[in-house]
Amino acid sequence: MELKLPILSLFTLVVSLNTLTTINSATGQNVEIPVRVGVVVDMGYTGQMGLVCIQMALSEFYAAHNHFETRLLLSHRDSNRDIVGAAAAALDLLKNEEVQAIIGPLTSEQTNFVINLGDKAHVPVITFSATSPSLSSIRSSYFIRATLNDSSQVQAIGAIIQAFGWRQVVPIYVDNEFGEGIIPSLTDALEQVNAHVPYRSVIPPSATDDQIAGELYKLMTMPTRVFVVHMRALLGRRLFAKAKQVGMMSKEYVWIITDGIANELNSIESSVMESMLGVIGVRPHFARTEEFHKFEIRYKKTVWQKNPTEYHSLDLSIYGLWAYDSAIALALAVEKARVRNATFLKANTSSNWTDLERIGVSSIGPELIKALSSTTFRGLAGKFELIDGQLQTPPYEIVNVVGPRERVVSYWTKEMGIIRQLIFTDVNTNTYTTSNSNIAPITWPGDRTSPPKGWVIPTSGKKLRIGVPVKYGFFEFLKVTSSNNTTHVEGYSKDVFDAVIKSLPYSVQYEYIPFSTSDHTGSYNDLVYQVYKKNFDGAVGDIAIVANRSQYVDFTLPYTQSGVSMVVPVRDDNSKKAWVFLKPLTKKLWVTTFCSFVLIGFLIWILEHRINEDFRGPPWEQLGVTFWFAFSTMVFTQKERVISNMSRIVLIIWFLVVLILIQSYTASLTSMLTVQQMQPTVTDVNELIRKHENVGYQEGSFVYGLLIGMHFEESNLKAFKSTQEMDELFTKGTANGGIAAAFDDIPCLKIFLANYCSKYTMVGPTYKTDGFGFVCDPPLSPHLFFTTYPIRFVLYCDMQIFQKGSPLVTDISGAILKVTQSTKMMEIEKKWLGNESRCSSPNASFSSNSLALESFWGLFMIVWIVALSAFIIYVVRFLHQNWHVVNRSDTESTTLDKILELIQSFYNRDLSYHAFRNIEIRENRNCCGCDCTRRVEESLCTNAPPSPILPSPEQQNGRNLVEQDSSLQNNSTNVQGGEIQRDETRNQT
Repeated sequence: MELKLPILSLFTLVVSLNTLTTINSATGQNVEIPVRVGVVVDMGYTGQMGLVCIQMALSEFYAAHNHFETRLLLSHRDSNRDIVGAAAAALDLLKNEEVQAIIGPLTSEQTNFVINLGDKAHVPVITFSATSPSLSSIRSSYFIRATLNDSSQVQAIGAIIQAFGWRQVVPIYVDNEFGEGIIPSLTDALEQVNAHVPYRSVIPPSATDDQIAGELYKLMTMPTRVFVVHMRALLGRRLFAKAKQVGMMSKEYVWIITDGIANELNSIESSVMESMLGVIGVRPHFARTEEFHKFEIRYKKTVWQKNPTEYHSLDLSIYGLWAYDSAIALALAVEKARVRNATFLKANTSSNWTDLERIGVSSIGPELIKALSSTTFRGLAGKFELIDGQLQTPPYEIVNVVGPRERVVSYWTKEMGIIRQLIFTDVNTNTYTTSNSNIAPITWPGDRTSPPKGWVIPTSGKKLRIGVPVKYGFFEFLKVTSSNNTTHVEGYSKDVFDAVIKSLPYSVQYEYIPFSTSDHTGSYNDLVYQVYKKNFDGAVGDIAIVANRSQYVDFTLPYTQSGVSMVVPVRDDNSKKAWVFLKPLTKKLWVTTFCSFVLIGFLIWILEHRINEDFRGPPWEQLGVTFWFAFSTMVFTQKERVISNMSRIVLIIWFLVVLILIQSYTASLTSMLTVQQMQPTVTDVNELIRKHENVGYQEGSFVYGLLIGMHFEESNLKAFKSTQEMDELFTKGTANGGIAAAFDDIPCLKIFLANYCSKYTMVGPTYKTDGFGFVCDPPLSPHLFFTTYPIRFVLYCDMQIFQKGSPLVTDISGAILKVTQSTKMMEIEKKWLGNESRCSSPNASFSSNSLALESFWGLFMIVWIVALSAFIIYVVRFLHQNWHVVNRSDTESTTLDKILELIQSFYNRDLSYHAFRNIEIRENRNCCGCDCTRRVEESLCTNAPPSPILPSPEQQNGRNLVEQDSSLQNNSTNVQGGEIQRDETRNQT
């Protein structure tokens, strides 16, 4: 072993000199500029492979680029798999060899110290295998990671976890910088897919088989069966061999390996690979091009020539490709930096200085690192491009170990997620998916084809501790009794939970643990807090899903009706029946209807006054006719006929509105008189707050916080424990220290109403919640939730709760759906909650039944638009007929005179209307003895003054007969049965 280092160094120097000699002989040039480069690797599998690839890279590169002026001369040191050995090797290369760059070391622990040496000497340190994310935090501009950061694969692992719906994952990692570095980013990635890390398993780097077995046995006692293994293959093969031995490679387990093992699967013995059957893993993808296959052949040939006995143990992996690309990148950078005189600037030293203080500073370091950072080319492992000193995330292969080899079952990219085939074109980044349908069939541990659910109830573990609240009322939901050191639990919630557990496809052992505080009470918040503190594995009872409770525990699906409502006493409403006929319509609708009747009547009078005898007469008579006509339309008994077409149109629309109003009023009044016999004492929550009435709530319930949030005063809140105590508080009333209303969840109120339905009713709005369920915890301060009011948002229903991230939640929620849809749920409800039909309409709403204006505003809008249109048309026509008055230009007529004349014209008849034309034409004598045809107006004589009001037809006929008998008294002509012809004047003054 002592001779191994000098022999390898001599071999490396001989290869470098032979390369230079060959190149010089072929080109005939002797101007090559040597640049010394150090290589620090362990002489194990990865180190030997990396060194061979580096040497082959330089040999092939300079053979193809013989015109380059610079030549890299390798100086190799063996780190002996030791951090101190790596540091000593790097220090020797810097101090004695004065290398201008260092390739290596292999591990993250070794690289950490070497980076500091390179930074001090201004020498680039290029690693092709140190992957720990912690190295990125070292602020050194001379560190180049020609490999991938371990954190680049955590998103791919998280996508696999999400694809199969696993909710708990246990990482198993080596206890060093390489293992610990990935944990923060891995935990964050799992949290993003709603997966929880309940435990971290740490394996020492030098752990014995017994230590590994002891840790595996500890994991077997836990319910989680999904493990992510992050370590090198040397330790990983021992871990899986022992896992196979203790029975942890069976059908209920999931094993996921990182690229620390997946990149070196080809180096693991076939016997160990067989014990890893069903393991899945992720590793970087690189294209298996023709160039790669040719290089692989050359690599194997070179290894066989150097050491035929180790030929089969040095299969090429991606670390060798990264080593090859690192050497090419360094050779390109040295030539690009135009290195001519690479020297070390020595510091002034004293005899007392250590070797670290005697390290000089490279004269070409800044130019070299700058050229190296900007070097880009297509290498064997893919595109070589450095961003922030490291390679970027490539696509990842998802592999499945099947027999002695592995196979690729899918791919992952940061743009598209899990995909079946790689697509090397521009893609839409919005198509990210984690569907397991994009994964080829996987062989799981135990040679199964269906994915494990990822957790079990350990057979060797303890029973689940299910907390149940000790209640002093509402025993229908849960009742806890103790006798002879035994606890008996019964009730609706308990029976539902038992039925749900029995419907699970596996056995779950559990026991009920009563919960109460030192004063023999305990709020539901306290019970939830105990689950959060892991004193209970879950809780069963009438536990509400409150928004801020869900920050600490996980709730199952609800199994009862949701909501919080109010119960108040009822009273007979006989005192108000005398005025019940006013209740069908609201005040606004009454006022609107009355005003509409008056306005419609007035509009009809305007439209008919000048042309209709029924709407003419003395002012008081016209006013009476107008109101009579308007309100008689309510029962359609009006005797006055309308002549104007516009009046008829308005009345048609108005009759429709009146008909709808009457029918709606009749239906509402009938309902009030026949159906509603009892009235609640209170229907509005705001009325309780305004009058400072006392209200009740169930002791220990979250409803207390809800009432505080609704601005009830704390002094007005009274707690009750049972239905009997609630009834007693109602009987006392607010004046005697009782309550006027009670708030609780709907299931509890239904139980109360089932016993007291004749005295109370449920009223007011329902504050929506998510019901009852079975209760599971982020790192939040419990003080923030359990002492903070008001509760602004509530999710409620009978629920079951479990600790945060418990895998039981999903299975129990699914089982709840099965139970609630079966006849078993009906049997449980009938047993404990009874028949709700005993009380009629426990959920009846006693809000106002009066018809509001909002229900009819559309009808009123239509009739008002029609009425306004008719009025405007009438005004326009009237002004057009009297435009000679409006447009009169004589100086003696003032505006007031014109207005008065228009009013007089409106008050008089419209003689141009057809109703007043040719009423009856007869040929007869006039009063002067002339035979002519005349139009009759008020009198037979044309010189008689006009009457402001036309007499009725009967009066006019009688007057004409008397005057005709007087003027024709000497005439014996019999005019009996005839009719005197009327004279019509021009109405001229």
